[in-house]
Amino acid sequence: MAIRKRQWPGPDGTTRQAWQVDYRDTAGKRRSKQFSRKKDAEAWQVGAAHEVATGIHTADRASITVAQAVKVWTDSAKAKGLERATRDGYETVARLHIVPLIGAERLSRLTQPRVEAYRDQLLETRSRSQAARAVRALSRIIAEAQRRGLVAQNVAREVKVTTPGRDKAKVAIPSKVELRAMIEAASDDFRPFVLTAIFTGLRASELRGLRWTDVDLKKATVTVRQRADRFGVIGPPKSQAGYRTVPMPGRLVAELREWKLRCPIGPLGLVFPNSQGGVAQYGHLLRRRFHPLQLRAGVSDVIGEDGEGKPILRARYGIHALRHAAASAWIAQRVDLKRLQTWLGHESIELSLGTYGHLIVDESADAAIMGAAQDELLG
Repeated sequence: MAIRKRQWPGPDGTTRQAWQVDYRDTAGKRRSKQFSRKKDAEAWQVGAAHEVATGIHTADRASITVAQAVKVWTDSAKAKGLERATRDGYETVARLHIVPLIGAERLSRLTQPRVEAYRDQLLETRSRSQAARAVRALSRIIAEAQRRGLVAQNVAREVKVTTPGRDKAKVAIPSKVELRAMIEAASDDFRPFVLTAIFTGLRASELRGLRWTDVDLKKATVTVRQRADRFGVIGPPKSQAGYRTVPMPGRLVAELREWKLRCPIGPLGLVFPNSQGGVAQYGHLLRRRFHPLQLRAGVSDVIGEDGEGKPILRARYGIHALRHAAASAWIAQRVDLKRLQTWLGHESIELSLGTYGHLIVDESADAAIMGAAQDELLG
């Protein structure tokens, strides 16, 4: 690399000057970068020489802005066949939390300290969860650009939004009394859905995409092979771990056997379709069926009063709470961790433990262990 002084006449006749660094990038292509001060050129030369030597340098002219990288990323997601809901989520995060704050920056000029400053700005103006999603998305955006040779390194990879332990809310699990109340208050056409969610722990998307061909009433199992996204589009589970078979208790088998005789018939052969036999929309399922069910069952909270002084009630749980109930029941029966992970469709035991580990408590066994340890230590 070499630094040379450039001079040229300005429009007003005065002599202008600048300091230019001439060099070859990692591909051997001739590059140059200009500075108004010599010391700035010298400082940049030192850093650039190291980057070229280690193969992590990207010239500004060969780089793109973060906003342009977002387009590359979202186009790639579409080309890979990711679900529309997933792509929409990517685009929303980028549009609201990335492009307005850092979209004009060139990838080649981004540094880890700059990304950390961006994270801090997010935490000041957004919720912690929104900030975490935006930082993760930025890392994925840069990673995609890196794969395409548009930047040499991912400076956002090590930047995280940590969640203090005291801020991590435990999952909300309906009590046995609440579950019984909901089952008793459910209509004959909705009770099969509620019982299946409670006893198998399937996600709402998996329940909405479940086919009768995947329910074995003789073997008392339900197998997850597909799911319905929030737009009602049928597709595969979101991960390999989502493909699984879960056993069913006798009550659920009997309920589904009766439900099959009166279930709306559609071309997809769904177990829980809408009234026309098509895919049930999640929003309708939640607002028109599950929330009203909780209000009828008394599983609700008072959030205010109306103009006549009557209480305004709000349903206490989302559909996912029934999945939590299933997991808690399995843990109470001391199911082994590998089976818990498999039945839940989690990709790792760590995910299962992170979500439900606080439920794995056995006071009598703990006391026996401590007593045995005492005897071992003291004789």
